[in-house]
Amino acid sequence: MIQLKNIELMHSRDLTVMVKDLSCTFNSGDKAVIIGEEGEGKSTLLKYIYDPSLVADYAECSGDVLLLSEKTAYLPQTLPDDLRDVPVEGYLGPGIEESFYDPDLSSCLWMLAPEGPDSFAGRAMSTLSGGEKIRVQLIKILSGAPTALLLDEPSNDIDIEALELLEKLINSFKGIVLFISHDETLISNTANMVIHIERLNRRTEPRCTVARTGYEEYVSRRNRAFEKQAQQAQNDLREKQIRDEKIDRIQKSVQSAMENVSRRDPGTGRLLKKKMRSVKSMERRFSREDEDMAEMPRSELPINFILSPEKDLPEGKTVLDLQTDILEKEDGSGVLSRGIKLFVRGPRRICITGRNGCGKTTLIRMIVSSLQGRSDITWEYMPQDYADSLDMERTPVDAVCDSWDPDDRKKARNHLAALRFTADEMDHRVSDLSSGQQAKLFLLRMELNSPDLLILDEPTRNLSPLSGPVIRQMLRNYGGAIISVSHDRRYIREVADTVLELGPDGLTDVTDRFRTGV
Repeated sequence: MIQLKNIELMHSRDLTVMVKDLSCTFNSGDKAVIIGEEGEGKSTLLKYIYDPSLVADYAECSGDVLLLSEKTAYLPQTLPDDLRDVPVEGYLGPGIEESFYDPDLSSCLWMLAPEGPDSFAGRAMSTLSGGEKIRVQLIKILSGAPTALLLDEPSNDIDIEALELLEKLINSFKGIVLFISHDETLISNTANMVIHIERLNRRTEPRCTVARTGYEEYVSRRNRAFEKQAQQAQNDLREKQIRDEKIDRIQKSVQSAMENVSRRDPGTGRLLKKKMRSVKSMERRFSREDEDMAEMPRSELPINFILSPEKDLPEGKTVLDLQTDILEKEDGSGVLSRGIKLFVRGPRRICITGRNGCGKTTLIRMIVSSLQGRSDITWEYMPQDYADSLDMERTPVDAVCDSWDPDDRKKARNHLAALRFTADEMDHRVSDLSSGQQAKLFLLRMELNSPDLLILDEPTRNLSPLSGPVIRQMLRNYGGAIISVSHDRRYIREVADTVLELGPDGLTDVTDRFRTGV
């Protein structure tokens, strides 16, 4: 059992309260997902539960975390820099082979590494694909036989086959699983408990909701409750307006009569004064009743995003004509694929998928390189590693606005506000932002530049499940072309019109597979 009592988390720099008055209990078998918009403190909460020292340099925290004999294991969102050059064998440590044959651990470990404990032998951690890094880290923490898993974005970068294995792993784990994920399919298929972190009233008022239900049911109940509350609030407001208008008419009528009553008729004057006191008494009574009126439901405002819907790329316009006999690893150590042909014309929405390590990101970078010097088409690139294109020491305003003109910078701030950046966050360093907020900076730059082509490497990997539907709708309505890499099953189904799988023998059209289910 893990107990949280009155947890409060506040950002040290701008004193923003991210989490307040959070109390809940996790028991064996609980699969709890933490959801909320980007930058709301989800990762901070997970780190604090595992080890408060991980957040001590940027957050002030209070409240009790009672682990009650639980052995916790933590998967960070990104691999620490000091582990990048460590050999896989050194990272996993001695005794890992024995863990694969431990009856309590073997099923999970073989699931993650079907070829056994030597699957990644002879390689440094930095040479692994994003999905392979996740697998190796999961093997490491599971080999310690934990009773509680704290997983920060375990679905990032892993292929669809691995996503399905991750679902099995979470569902079959007998202890507690507390996780953060952007993948709505994974959440829907695993979570039986939801912790929703919000900040209302222009992100100044924190609210935490704990629901012991699945994600889809939570969203459905929440929407139904909000609709019912909104309808009741509207009905109460309408009745109040009718009542207030009636009282106002009576009051004006009595007041007019009192002004016109003759001094020679004191009896009528007394009756009118009595009637006015009665009206005032009724007004006070109704004022007290108004305190119990239903309020309009309060929730976080959705992000406001429109990506060049007026863009109208001609059907006959050649966007990309790429042919290569060999796709090599970027370090030149081997061949990833052969005979690749990719021809894109008009406003197509292409999604490239495939197993981890097959070369999808290498192919995307080759596509970007082939577009250099093109003057007949404009394009924007969103890499998987945001530091490849974002200066992490600049502010978000600087990242989307190169001008120092006050009007241009004001417009940039307005755009950032529409994406739910606070005024303080606009002046933070980009490196201080959450990965989801950094992703939004890329999407905003694309919105402002109105390109003909978007090249997106895992565009939804760090966006919350609450932002996901908005981003998918935005990309569906985009009038230009999209070439993307993704393992996000909802993104693939809802956005892509063509799905290509990268393998040793090039690209294969697998669109039908995603129309009928993976």
